[in-house]
Amino acid sequence: MESNGGVDESTRLLRELQSLKDSKRDIEARISVIEAQLQQSQSNQLLDKKASSDCPNCVSDSGHDLTPDMIYRYSRQLLLPSFGVKGQSNLLKSSILVIGAGGLGSPALLYLAACGVGRLGMVDHDVVELNNLHRQIIHGEAYIGRSKVESAAAACRSINSTIEIIEHKEALRTSNALEIVSKYDIVIDATDNAPSRYMISDCCVLLGKPLVSGAALGLEGQLAVYNYNGGPCYRCLFPTPPPTTACQRCSDSGVLGVVPGVIGCLQALEAIKLASLVGEPLSGRMLLFDALSARIRIVKIRGRSSQCEVCGENPTLTQQNFQHFDYENFTQSPLSPAPLKLKLLPEGSRITSKEYEKVVKNGNTHVLIDVRPSHHYKIVSLPNSMNVPLANLEEKLPEMESVLKGVESVYVVCRRGNDSQRAVNVLHKMGVFNAKDIVGGLESWARDVDHRFPTY
Repeated sequence: MESNGGVDESTRLLRELQSLKDSKRDIEARISVIEAQLQQSQSNQLLDKKASSDCPNCVSDSGHDLTPDMIYRYSRQLLLPSFGVKGQSNLLKSSILVIGAGGLGSPALLYLAACGVGRLGMVDHDVVELNNLHRQIIHGEAYIGRSKVESAAAACRSINSTIEIIEHKEALRTSNALEIVSKYDIVIDATDNAPSRYMISDCCVLLGKPLVSGAALGLEGQLAVYNYNGGPCYRCLFPTPPPTTACQRCSDSGVLGVVPGVIGCLQALEAIKLASLVGEPLSGRMLLFDALSARIRIVKIRGRSSQCEVCGENPTLTQQNFQHFDYENFTQSPLSPAPLKLKLLPEGSRITSKEYEKVVKNGNTHVLIDVRPSHHYKIVSLPNSMNVPLANLEEKLPEMESVLKGVESVYVVCRRGNDSQRAVNVLHKMGVFNAKDIVGGLESWARDVDHRFPTY
């Protein structure tokens, strides 16, 4: 009884501590916004007082509408001959929408807020997670579990409280895309999936908005400006979606955090050039970034296609039927970031992680094959497992005959339970009929059996 009482008291204290931390986080965020607003207010008062005492009846003849505070805040940009007052004035009158507050959106949002975009919108329905923080630098530990848009907005306001920030805490879908995008001058696509890329590009074409599109995966990135000054749209370049196997995400293939940071900064730069009417935007060209070789290449891309379904001579996709277009079916990939869950095997060829735990505890003779790539296996693995990557399984099988011979069962595991099913199919075809896969892979083991087991 005393033990249970101790557990109950610990639970109560943990809950109270978490509640206090949440309150502290909210208060600190609010303090940071108020401090910025107060600093701006005091600065304006001092400047106004100085101006009135120096020349109480003077009327500014500078020819622009930048306030003294704006001149001081943006002075380093104003000093640039190619940017100057005109570029800053154009920027302050512009509105930019960033779709996605993740690895690409984080630096883009921060720099757009800092440089003085008049109205900055952000769209995201996701929440901040610990494994976001190595690349999504706009978020902090204090916002884990909370809305990414809420976190990003707070960070942008703490940098520049003078601009208007609009929060769209929702997923962008065909049902709301036209309404949201229509309110902005320029759009930045900072998403990471094929359905969103096509949908956002189509929406921008239908509404006549220029689109700054970026992508980053692993150690590479790319960037282009679409639907600008007669240039092509995304669908012009890619009328047919790539195969599903080619549409990888950071959660599956990984990414070095700084890579989306570089591309996100370049997206902000292109949007600033479009908004300020300064420089030559990356329209009709594509930037390719290779982090390992520290190489940036600019390649020319083909122009607008007359056969394009949305911007061609006889478009079939219009504002009237846009909401009914099925982008998930078109690309054969989901809008949701949820991991793929295949069902390739009958129930008799699968066991749950809890059932496998009983096999281990009972000491049943078996072999556990981990079919993840070797660099995944080095991150974390189950005890007594042998690593045979799926790509090498068939050729390695003859070498494994002595290990598999005479064992009661063969179990196969991977990260999420997809490759393990493929591997069991291979084993069955090769005559290893006692092979079964572990449903949900190592993630199910961490969730249902051992909560201390690392996930990645």
